[in-house]
Amino acid sequence: MDRRWINLFAALAAITVFGFALGLMFPLLSLVMEKNGVSPKVIGYNTAMHPFGILLAGFVVPQMTRRFGTKPVAITAALLTAAMIVTYPFIPIYWGWFAMRLVQGFAVAILFTVSEAWLVEAAAGPARSRIMAVYTGVLSLSFGLGPALISLTGVDSFLPFAIGALFLVAGTVPMFFYRPTEAFAPDRESSALTIFGFARLAPILLVAVGMFAIIDVANLGLLPVYGVKKGVSQATASLMLTAFIVGNVVLQFPIGWIADRWSKRGMMSVCAIVTALSSALIPWAFGTWLIWPALVVTGAASAGIYTLALAELGERFSGHQLVAGTAAFSTMWGGAALFGALLGGWAIERFGPDGLPYATAAVFAAFIVMIAARTFFSARAPKRI
Repeated sequence: MDRRWINLFAALAAITVFGFALGLMFPLLSLVMEKNGVSPKVIGYNTAMHPFGILLAGFVVPQMTRRFGTKPVAITAALLTAAMIVTYPFIPIYWGWFAMRLVQGFAVAILFTVSEAWLVEAAAGPARSRIMAVYTGVLSLSFGLGPALISLTGVDSFLPFAIGALFLVAGTVPMFFYRPTEAFAPDRESSALTIFGFARLAPILLVAVGMFAIIDVANLGLLPVYGVKKGVSQATASLMLTAFIVGNVVLQFPIGWIADRWSKRGMMSVCAIVTALSSALIPWAFGTWLIWPALVVTGAASAGIYTLALAELGERFSGHQLVAGTAAFSTMWGGAALFGALLGGWAIERFGPDGLPYATAAVFAAFIVMIAARTFFSARAPKRI
């Protein structure tokens, strides 16, 4: 089999492990803590340790992969995450779990950063955006497997922890078949590109990742709350979140297909405009059948921005610079996710339920202005000879 396809399969396996680990542990640990009488406030603080670990990892992953290579670093991170999962039931709930969530977030971020770099590199060619679209859909789908497992096993036993760890270990098997390219070989001589250095090279790409993280986390955490506060049942409110996630999964390939034939940056701008408009229309569509397509379109367009940011990343960077880019993406995602959760909660408290979709619409409107301004000033800048 061609090395490119082997590497694509290994990268997709790694990203499936990442999504499943995140989708399982977020609700599982929260439900276990709630069952043991931990207050919602403390549960929120504990949950925040995970994205904080993701933030920290972004600053060291480029140096780690440059020194040791991407393959051993990714496999070690996956096995460490599996070991962490089976350890939780044996550690006293409270301060011990704070430290563990921090370390787990750090390890998962390493796996995420490396697997994305593998995938973006292997997806080179005219179909890059479509391959990134498949990746985004797989990531969203694997994220949903975690809550599905909890619905089958419950949280009263060791079983969900054991299954989660076994899934992670199984997911590392394809990684052993990954064939590193020369671009990802260890390099201990030259210095690594830092996150701040990458931010100067590709600010719009990082902001695009941040926009996706804000709306994704805000809706994942608060969309069911929005529905209940607007007067629908918990079951219907949960289906609203399902509709949002469906958009993340099923409509990415058409977005990537158009971008491959037209313009990645142009399609990113279209996705931002559609996200802003569809988010703003959710309060108006609520209570009618239009709420369902509005949610699907919002999920699809917002995830499309991330898909296209990855595709453009692969066109502009390679090798260890690509790892620095995916590390910067991971760090931006972690910081923006924290902001998205805070923004959504504040908007609902300050302006009522409709504050959630209006706040996310306002964020994307600001992103549209930023893209327009950068395009305008780039066009007016004098050409270098």
